[in-house]
Amino acid sequence: MMGNGMYSLKFNRVSDRAVLLEAMRAYSFAILFGPAGGGENEGVPVATHLPLLVKDEGEHGTLLGHFARANPHWAALAGRETLVVFPGPHSYVSPRLYVESLSVPTWNYITIHAYGTLSLIEDDRDKNQLVEELIAAHDEDHLERWRAMADGYRRTMLAGIMGFRIPIERIEGKFKLSQNRVPQERSNVREAHAAGTDDQRELARWMIRLDQTINADPSHAARTPDDNAT
Repeated sequence: MMGNGMYSLKFNRVSDRAVLLEAMRAYSFAILFGPAGGGENEGVPVATHLPLLVKDEGEHGTLLGHFARANPHWAALAGRETLVVFPGPHSYVSPRLYVESLSVPTWNYITIHAYGTLSLIEDDRDKNQLVEELIAAHDEDHLERWRAMADGYRRTMLAGIMGFRIPIERIEGKFKLSQNRVPQERSNVREAHAAGTDDQRELARWMIRLDQTINADPSHAARTPDDNAT
């Protein structure tokens, strides 16, 4: 574990900037964590789920998105360090896939934690650009329809949101993909994932993709707490 960040054993950590940007874009429906605003809930941890744009800007990238203006969380996070979690694919891993009989179940998964100070995007022109980029990313055919809508309607819609930008100041990638298992067991897990659900197939794809840079370390096999504490 590094500082007060996410618990992660060294063979699960990924720091390659291009890989982290790719994964954040692939799993861009993220969770913003931070304190609630004023009133009786002030300081209580709150999470908001939002689709984000991931820009290749700055040291670690920049995140953009928008809240519903009625959601008070944006006011509480403005000017504060915010934790943004990108949950990726995940799957149960059965010990039946292991050669070593003294093994326990575990879970494979991908997640990225990004930290940065949230600043607001309040200008209608900037919010419109943000909305257009989100539409282009997810429903490009709708973009011209949005642009053709009456100005009054679009202004009303833009007035109902609060945009934001988060330059990533610190980032942690955890790709827990059975790196602590011996090659035969790792191969068994990969094959089981490849024949499974969408999430499992995605994990298998990443196992193949990262095999060149994230090598299994046999010295950890069946002796690491990561087998039963993810």
